[in-house]
Amino acid sequence: MRVLAAGDHFVLNSLIAEALRHDLADTPFELCELALPWPLEPFGKVAEVDEASDVEDALIEALDGVEACVTQMAPFTERVLAACPSLRLIAVCRGGPVNVNAEAARARGVRVCSAPGRNAAATAEFTVGLMLAALRHIPEVHDSLARQGRWDASYYTYERCGLELEDAPVGLVGYGAVGSRVARVLSAFGAEVEVYDPYVRGDVHGMRTDSLDALLSRSRVLTLHARLTPETRGLIGARELALMPRGAVLVNVARGGLLDTAALCDALDSGQLAAAALDTYEQEPPPPGSRLLATRGLVLTPHLGGASRAVAQKAARIAAAEVGRHVRGEPLAHCLT
Repeated sequence: MRVLAAGDHFVLNSLIAEALRHDLADTPFELCELALPWPLEPFGKVAEVDEASDVEDALIEALDGVEACVTQMAPFTERVLAACPSLRLIAVCRGGPVNVNAEAARARGVRVCSAPGRNAAATAEFTVGLMLAALRHIPEVHDSLARQGRWDASYYTYERCGLELEDAPVGLVGYGAVGSRVARVLSAFGAEVEVYDPYVRGDVHGMRTDSLDALLSRSRVLTLHARLTPETRGLIGARELALMPRGAVLVNVARGGLLDTAALCDALDSGQLAAAALDTYEQEPPPPGSRLLATRGLVLTPHLGGASRAVAQKAARIAAAEVGRHVRGEPLAHCLT
């Protein structure tokens, strides 16, 4: 059996190889490798698939005789799949296989699986970190002292000092793998957690509400954890931001498309929001001249929420385990097709 590790500079081929050797310890296999340039080179749309490295030709060459491929960013387009008749399994090291043409794979009998939840802990931790940074002005005071050499005591005044999480009403939009972890952490801080997620049933950490507007009106801090769908695109715009208490704080480590960027900047400029922290954007990276780069009160990070060494290791192990199940004829755990 021939397996291709098409890793990158995050999910390294060495991690994939180690995980495969563990899960295929009793199965002879030949491992070949293709190193993709992400994230040193940005992903984008490749033919009909989203968020992939533009390496169709190199991938087709590397897939010669390959039965299973473990990857994160390889572009499995109609063209690639048509050129690789031996391929039977694509194990994608990410929450969803957006780099795979699922219909084309299904039509050719190629099974596709993914690694849901692999970055949930990392993203939840990063969310809380950004929340604290925005609430307590940590980036601004660091810059003032470390970059400008100023001991700015004005941040200790009542007007400029920040909010704390204990007893703060914090609203969560979305209660999946990330949102539920954030809720547990915030509860430990003593925050008053309220959750809006029409797709989740059962108990939550904190209160549940069926009204997004009601949640917004009570949230001194709002954090977004919903999936980006046609229904949720632009979910938080000018009307929604105006419902929040004046001086509230917003955090988005989910998807940039959930939030109207222009409305966010307007709310910060007017003082309706005191601060916001973003890790994801409608356009990545934000273009030169974007208002986000000049608006006060913003903490900005370059889509790092899910980036930790543990995430890369988990992703490789989850994907390699699917290859092991495929070899043994067992049901796949996270199969799309």
